[in-house]
Amino acid sequence: KWYFNSGNTGGMFTDKSGQTFRIFSAYRPGVIGPFVYPHDPAQYAGQPSDDGHTYVGGFTVRMNPDGTNAEIIGHNYRNSYEQSINSLGDVFQNDNDDPPACRVSWVMEYANFGFNSNDGQRAWRADMRPGQTTPIAEWRQDDPGITPAGDVYGGGSPTGNVYYENGALGEKWIGTFFACEPGRNTIFAYQPKPEGAGFTLERTDFITTNPEGKFAGSDFIGGNDSVNNETNTLFRPSDIAIGPDGALYVSDWIDPRVGGHQDLDEACSGAIYRIAPKGFKPAKRDARDPAALLASPSPNVRDAGFVALKAMGPGLLTAVKPLLESDNRFVRARAVWLLPFAGEEGVGMVKEMLASPQASERLLAYRVLRNAGHDFGTETMDRLVNDEEVAVRREVAVSLRFVDADKKLPWVVALFRQMPADDRMYLEACGLAAEGAESEVWEALRRELKDASPAAWSDAFAWATWRLQPPAAVLALVERVKNASLTADQRDRALATIAFTRSAEAADAMAGLAAQNDAAAKRWLFTKAWGEWSDFGMNAKLKELGIYDPDKVTITEIIMPPVPGKTALPEIAEIVKLNGDAKNGEALSARCYACHQFNGNGVAYGPDLRNWVANQGVEAFYKAVIDPSADIAHGFNGAEVVLNDGRRIHGLAINQTEPVIVQSMGGITQIIPGKLVKRVGKFNNSLMLSADQLGFTAQELADLAAFLKTLK
Repeated sequence: KWYFNSGNTGGMFTDKSGQTFRIFSAYRPGVIGPFVYPHDPAQYAGQPSDDGHTYVGGFTVRMNPDGTNAEIIGHNYRNSYEQSINSLGDVFQNDNDDPPACRVSWVMEYANFGFNSNDGQRAWRADMRPGQTTPIAEWRQDDPGITPAGDVYGGGSPTGNVYYENGALGEKWIGTFFACEPGRNTIFAYQPKPEGAGFTLERTDFITTNPEGKFAGSDFIGGNDSVNNETNTLFRPSDIAIGPDGALYVSDWIDPRVGGHQDLDEACSGAIYRIAPKGFKPAKRDARDPAALLASPSPNVRDAGFVALKAMGPGLLTAVKPLLESDNRFVRARAVWLLPFAGEEGVGMVKEMLASPQASERLLAYRVLRNAGHDFGTETMDRLVNDEEVAVRREVAVSLRFVDADKKLPWVVALFRQMPADDRMYLEACGLAAEGAESEVWEALRRELKDASPAAWSDAFAWATWRLQPPAAVLALVERVKNASLTADQRDRALATIAFTRSAEAADAMAGLAAQNDAAAKRWLFTKAWGEWSDFGMNAKLKELGIYDPDKVTITEIIMPPVPGKTALPEIAEIVKLNGDAKNGEALSARCYACHQFNGNGVAYGPDLRNWVANQGVEAFYKAVIDPSADIAHGFNGAEVVLNDGRRIHGLAINQTEPVIVQSMGGITQIIPGKLVKRVGKFNNSLMLSADQLGFTAQELADLAAFLKTLK
């Protein structure tokens, strides 16, 4: 198969089988030079593709080499730069966003990675719940239908990656996922280990020029304001690959700045590094031997071998026999993928693996036979859905997604019945299996309960209900919300289950709870009224409950003052010489409460400043506060909402569809009916007041910097 990917700009394409895929999000691409984006994301976001499923944001496609039978195997990324596929069939990716929440993840087939709302209309800030951290809210980790985010490591700018299986580095590195992180001057190394239905991803630095973590020139720490020419911050690995010789090759564009594809060095220079042990001599391979090509460390070379062997038909069995006996599990797997193309004998060999005592072999065999279009039959499926290994059951679960509801019902119920405690990945796999049969699966599970009264539900059944969201469960969920004998978490989960249930019954139930002055129910009602529940007459309910009336809303004009001219403060080089008083700086930080939060005080409107000054130094801090518009932190670009009557509101555009939601300085959030809005445009200046506007003296800036250094 061939794979390709896209970021959250999304798009529309038709494969050679005639299937059209529509994949959009809350992101609204602007004009780039002469290029105008050819689609209206607001129109297409949330529309199903021809395969009957809705896809959002960044995505990964798997297809035949001739462009037929395309599948979306992962979606709702932000900007997943690249995905790497190992010989076992596992896909790993790194994903970027401007707030500090970059991640490395295993891609479970068909998984939703949560950057936008499921209808593609709302960015994560619009749905952020009270008490949620940025990583939890941004990747929607508290929402049903969203896969676990993986290793969320914070600020960065992830680029190329590769999965190493054999070659120059030796046994220690077999099974390593390498991920470039130019924003952190580092290449990460992971050795993913199966755990339950997913993988553990323990991060180490394979190469770094910046072990102290004093980053510069990255969007997450101030962009241009943090640029320097220190050698340790110039390493910008953009890609990593494995050559035919088995060595690693790393491209480095060597620049003070990462983000926006900038090149601040006049020479626009770069380098490619070859990494191999001293004295390493590559194994000699005969390019005329396709099996030798298949054993290559380089994925590109392996593909040439695979294509040649596949064309041999039954004759490939003799050619791949040595590979099937390899000590390297990845090399063995490459040969196994070919066996179905050798005819009945090859298929029989893979079918024997389905009964292997090793779970990894059973899992691989299932993937290989499924890829070849094999019909497993009822007896085999009955056995596989009850496999003792969680990962095998997970693989069976995701494969059931496109199976007819009547046929798959008993298998999906069996998979849910064996759900391990605290395995979110397994729950999501079962949810994918149940698509198109959610209500039937829930009813079957409910009938198996010894006591079906809402208060007596097991945790496993409550979690299954949360993932399946059947309309028939709404009344029972209301009982659980109101039941004081349940824990707060259990009641909150019941309320969230109602919120994610797409039915008029759920909308009415939430309105009823809101009418009883349940604050969380009011918030959910407001959040869902213009999205999943927009067809259920929620505007009238919001008016009736006094939550929101577009005819009575009062809009306050909030305009950022003009950017001042030349600063009255001395040169930064002079301010740097001052000794700061952290205690006085803590008192002075109250002036920043309108945008930033320190030790629980203030508003989380601007970037998180913990570790910022400690990592970037006072000079970068002074640049940022004296001239904040010189380089605005990504993710905090301002918007200007212009009303029909000419008034303007400056702030962060949390939602640009109906209603427009904008958050201004001080965390003031205004909900504006679309009928009052003339346009929503870009605000080119910073939403932060400058040091001069805030009345800071040079000494006070030094004191404030000393305090900010202490924040962790």
